[in-house]
Amino acid sequence: MKIINIEESVFEKMMDRFGAFTRKVEAICNRNSDKSMAKWLDNQDVCMILNISKRSLQNYRDNGILPYTQIRHKMYYKADDIERIIPFITQKEKELTYKRKERK
Repeated sequence: MKIINIEESVFEKMMDRFGAFTRKVEAICNRNSDKSMAKWLDNQDVCMILNISKRSLQNYRDNGILPYTQIRHKMYYKADDIERIIPFITQKEKELTYKRKERK
């Protein structure tokens, strides 16, 4: 193990800079506090809320209709984004129902 001696003034400057860094990190975390995972939904939650299949959900992601965040291999969605696309999903269901009736 090495022992390194530094002057007291250098140590105090290091501690001041570390304190400033800590305050900056805390400020950034507080500014972005709305990104807590408690407010986010996963694939299963979204499929149940929208009453759609996993494949439909993937299509909405692929086509840029529904924004998402991927952490490792899991997808997460903001509740606000889900609420925003409900009218779109409802309209799509109406169109599909109309097309099915037309075929008969």
